[in-house]
Amino acid sequence: MGSKEFAALPGGILTQAEEEPPASPQFNSCLHEGKALVRRVGEVLSTVECFQAVFLLALTMLLLTGILHMDMGQLTHLLGGQAEGPPIINVMFLKTHKTASSTVLNILFRFAETHNLSVALPAGSRFHLGYPWLFLARYVERSESHGPQQRFNIMCNHLRFNLPEVQKVMRNGTFYFSIVRNPVFQLESSFTYYRDYVPAFRHVESLDAFLASPWTYYNQSAGLHNALARNNMWFDLGFDNDAQADDEGYVRARLADVERRFQLVLIAEHFDESMVLLRHLLRWRLDDVVAFRLNSRSARSVASLTPEGQARAKRWCALDWRLYQHFNRTFWARVRAELGPRRLRSEVARLRARRRELMARCLQDGVAKNKSQITDPQLLPFQSGQADILGYNLRQGLDNQTQWMCQRMVMPELQYMARLYALQFPEKDPKHIPFLE
Repeated sequence: MGSKEFAALPGGILTQAEEEPPASPQFNSCLHEGKALVRRVGEVLSTVECFQAVFLLALTMLLLTGILHMDMGQLTHLLGGQAEGPPIINVMFLKTHKTASSTVLNILFRFAETHNLSVALPAGSRFHLGYPWLFLARYVERSESHGPQQRFNIMCNHLRFNLPEVQKVMRNGTFYFSIVRNPVFQLESSFTYYRDYVPAFRHVESLDAFLASPWTYYNQSAGLHNALARNNMWFDLGFDNDAQADDEGYVRARLADVERRFQLVLIAEHFDESMVLLRHLLRWRLDDVVAFRLNSRSARSVASLTPEGQARAKRWCALDWRLYQHFNRTFWARVRAELGPRRLRSEVARLRARRRELMARCLQDGVAKNKSQITDPQLLPFQSGQADILGYNLRQGLDNQTQWMCQRMVMPELQYMARLYALQFPEKDPKHIPFLE
C-alpha cells in the first residue's frame, strides 16, 4: 500500500489521513550508505560462516579417514582394550601330541587352581583320558558326593576327541579349542619321543630312513598303537589317520567338522600370537597366559630332516598337512578380525616382556636345564625315548608368594596333575609317579 493511505497519530503511528513528508537528500544518501554497509557486513559474516563450515567438514572427513584406515582391533584397544564381561571359565582344550600342548596345559592348570575351578582329570592311577581309544566319560574321575552327573570347568589332558562323551562331563557353553603344528616337525618330535613305544619306529635307525620306505615299518594291523606314526593330529581329533587324503569330499567334511566343534585352533609355530588371541577371546589377564616352555627338548635331541625327507613327511602325513594349512589360514584371518596387526604386535611385545621379567625373577640363570642339572626331583620332567627333556631350577631366596608362583609355572605335567588330583579328590588314593619313586 502507498504512503497516502496513512496519517501520523501521536506517538508516530500513521493513519489513512495524511501523507508522510518527503525525506531530505542527505538522509537518503546516509540511508543508502548504511544499507551498503549492512550488505558488506553480511557478506563478511557469510564468508566466515562458510569458512567455519568448510573447516569442520574437512576435520570430520579427516577423522573418518583415520578411523576407516584404523583396524578394528586397534580401535577397540583405544576405546578400552579387552572386551567387556567376566572371564570365560569353562574351557575344553584338545591336547594334541608334540605341539607345545604341555605348555598350554600348564596355563590351564594354573588358571583352574587360581580360581578354584574343577578339572576333568583321569580316573584312578591313569595319567591320560583313555588314549588312544576314543574318549568315554567314564575315563574321568568323579567325586563320590557328586556322582556321575558331575560337570567340570576345565578339561585338558590327552584324549582322542569324542564330542558326545566330552559333553557328558563338560558344562553347557564350554569354549573348545586345540592346537596344531607343522606335521614335518610334529612327526620328527614324535619319532624321537615315542621311538621305544610305537611299533613303526622301533626297528628303524632314523626318521629319514623311515620316510624313505614307510610301509616297510608301518603295519596297519598294529592299529591304535601306530597312531603316533602317521597323521597323529588328525587321529587325536577323532578321525581315521589312515583315510585317503586324496578324497577331497572327505577331507573338506572333516575340516568343517573341526570348525564347527572348536571355537579356535592355535598354531604352535606362532605360540605367542596364539596366546594373545586366546587371552582376548577368553577375556583373561596377561599373567594368565604367560608361560615358560615345558616338555621341550634340548637342541642335541632335535633331528634335522633333509629337504627330501621333509617333502616325504608332508606326503606321509598328508591329512595332517591339510589340517595344518587350513587352520594356519583361519588363524591369521581370526587375528586380523579380532585384533589387527598393530594391536597384535603390541600385545605380543607385552607378553614377551612379561615372560622375560618372570624368567629373570624365577629361574636359576634365567634358562632351562637338562635333566642332570635339575636339583629338585619334583621339578624333574618325565624323560621319554631318545628325547632330552628340559626343566628348570628356581632361584634361591625367593619369598613364599614368589616361590609358589614360580613353582607352578615350572611344574611338569605329571606332577601338576597329581597335585590337582589330590586337592580335588582328597578322599581317593593319590596318583603315584613311578619315575620319581
